Amino acid sequence: MAQINVSGLTFCYEGSYDNIFENASFSVDTNWKLGLIGRNGKGKTTFLNLLLGKYEYEGSISAPSFFDYFPFEIREKDMDRDTIDVIETVCPGTELWRICTELAGLETDAGLLYRPYSSLSHGERTKVMLAVLFSRENYFLLIDEPTNHLDMPTREAVRDYLNKKKGFILVSHDRWLLDGCVDHVLVLERNQIQVEKGNFTSWWENKQKRDAFEFSENEKLKGEVRKLEEASKRTAAWAARVEKTKIGFNPVKEPDRSKDTRAYIGEKSKRMQQRRKNLERRQQSAIEQKSRLLKNLEQPGELKLIPLSHYKEIYVKAEDASFCYGGREVLGRFNMELRRGSRTILQGRNGCGKTSVIKAILTAEGAEILNPLPNEIKEGIPEIRGRLEVARGLKISWISQDTSFLKGSLDDYIEKSGVGASMFKAVLRQLDFERVQFEKPMEKFSEGQKKKVLIAGSLLQQAHLYIWDEPLNYIDIFSRMQIEELIMKYNPTMLIVEHDRFFGERCAHQKILL
Repeated sequence: MAQINVSGLTFCYEGSYDNIFENASFSVDTNWKLGLIGRNGKGKTTFLNLLLGKYEYEGSISAPSFFDYFPFEIREKDMDRDTIDVIETVCPGTELWRICTELAGLETDAGLLYRPYSSLSHGERTKVMLAVLFSRENYFLLIDEPTNHLDMPTREAVRDYLNKKKGFILVSHDRWLLDGCVDHVLVLERNQIQVEKGNFTSWWENKQKRDAFEFSENEKLKGEVRKLEEASKRTAAWAARVEKTKIGFNPVKEPDRSKDTRAYIGEKSKRMQQRRKNLERRQQSAIEQKSRLLKNLEQPGELKLIPLSHYKEIYVKAEDASFCYGGREVLGRFNMELRRGSRTILQGRNGCGKTSVIKAILTAEGAEILNPLPNEIKEGIPEIRGRLEVARGLKISWISQDTSFLKGSLDDYIEKSGVGASMFKAVLRQLDFERVQFEKPMEKFSEGQKKKVLIAGSLLQQAHLYIWDEPLNYIDIFSRMQIEELIMKYNPTMLIVEHDRFFGERCAHQKILL
């Protein structure tokens, strides 16, 4: 079996003092379906770029095949060209019949190849790119977060398709996707890189067992270190007292003492000193064993939320509501009740009206929005027919799926939000932000880090209702689990658009399929 071998890999970005990889060595097989897992900023996309030869590094990477990367970079000037022409530009020589065969495997009509690329939805673009990648031979594929912005039916199609393939690395934070289409995982842990057979869930279960064992060993060693330290102190004190009796004795008061007695005392003191040294060596050995434990423990700080309780039981009520733009109905006969303490997830294909429902609630009479609404919300309000009522004085904290407006200084953004800077940054630290990140302009943040800025701001707002529009896009798995724990503990009233199936199954009281 052919392998990709990484040996002694060390890399850091120019101007940085911290290595992203340091003397890393591992091997993966080229026919594996490999899931690449790690927190935001731990080097997943960087590793793919190293495989592609985009950066210089120390160490070696050897591979028997070429690499190809998802997503392709499409130039702005090509967006209005037919999709088939765009494909020829980015992947010249790709055979059309192979692309059509792969599209059929994705349950997609090949007719979209003759539509302008700009007219394709996120899901259609993803399917086209995957079809092109898998239609080429002798390539090991690097697939970087293919399901962001995709609705559930498209995610299911992508998962089923990838499950039938092999020879790829998949970077994803979607646990359901990873469980359904990978057979090995490559995990960038806090202090090591681990390769393991199985999917995300099997790795996570094994990790929890390892962490539990190391925690137990750590507690034992803590007790042993404490006992050895106390014994060493006692022995040192005894040795010192005995040593003092060797000299300066009074023959009148101590007539039985002689030079032989002094020699005996010296030997006894020597044995005690040796015992103390042995205890110190055992203590140091226990300390060293302890230092090797729990280095990869995922033990993030606890997030907090203080939701408000409105005097009304029903926060939002829609009865036979229709949402229209310019007379064109995008969603009709919509019914929903948001009650105090409930958590509702809106689901459905992209374009089915989920965002229209959110816009209508945010701009309804009675709603008090705690963060400013962007112009696209104010200008794109749907016309509502039927009944949509929002409890008067309902304070709403809102997270947009768009992060493109996050630019400039983080400190300036925090100041405008009206929240204390130390509190805001403390929440970001709990979400695994490095302190050095605070000094960078926000346009330099990764998409996951930008999402965490929005989430931190919402968590610090005391609201009756939290409306989050695709909050988990680009957010790493461990932060997702943190957020799930937060929601389960503090029980806020929420309306969420989210396609993460694990999140929905754990956190939602009701799901509304549009």
